[in-house]
Amino acid sequence: MQGKTTSWLRRAGLAGGIALALFAAQIAVQVTEAAAETVKLGVMGGAEEEIAEVAKTVAAGKGLTVELITFSDYNIPNAALDAGDLDANAFQHKPYLEAQIAARGYKIVPIGFTIVEPMGLYSRKIKSVGDLKPGSSIGIPNDPSNGGRALNLLAANGLIKLAPGKGLSPSILDIAENPKALKLVELEAAQLPRALEDFDAAIINTDYAVNSGLTPSKDALIQEPREGNPYGNFIAAREKDKDRPALKTLVDSFQSKEVRDFLETRFKGAILPAW
Repeated sequence: MQGKTTSWLRRAGLAGGIALALFAAQIAVQVTEAAAETVKLGVMGGAEEEIAEVAKTVAAGKGLTVELITFSDYNIPNAALDAGDLDANAFQHKPYLEAQIAARGYKIVPIGFTIVEPMGLYSRKIKSVGDLKPGSSIGIPNDPSNGGRALNLLAANGLIKLAPGKGLSPSILDIAENPKALKLVELEAAQLPRALEDFDAAIINTDYAVNSGLTPSKDALIQEPREGNPYGNFIAAREKDKDRPALKTLVDSFQSKEVRDFLETRFKGAILPAW
């Protein structure tokens, strides 16, 4: 009887070992399949595309293929993500996404920080904000979040005063004081670098500034602080996909030493890691 019991236990142990091996193999296949996925990522063309190319190379080393889809208009990447044409995008900060969700009802969430790009005031006509004369024209982005960001930059530098309690997204209607009677002209953010000659100055997003040949550290008359900046960009995904393993790999690829080193050597402080 003891021999039969031992034999049965051996067979049971062997069967259990086989089952465990098969289970482990199945998990390994699932992990491999997840790593072998292709992720479609929406980014803005130019500097942000360059950064994404580095992250793409890092992701390839982790077994993830990243297909970059480039845009030139901030209004499109979230619509494309919501429609399922993208798996993720990497171009926006929290105030912008919140404004888009309020306006369009997107079920999109941030899943990992990427970069921060301090916004600045640029000019072809003056050398400092002290040169702004009464009635000077200043171009600002026309979308609510970046427009509000521009107004906060002007307020932080004493050029206007905003009504209290307006937070990160004030509008022109919230200007309480305008000592120099500055004429604030709203224009699509992507158009501001090309229209810079038409204004006395313009507040331009860093990616558009860099893409147009401006050097923020040298050319910006005033600029947002780099530390404690609430406008850190992030990778965003549909809420239902936020825990998808391939997107976790994408985030890890952006938050890598390779990307950090590239930002330092390529942009020299104009674009910084936000993680």
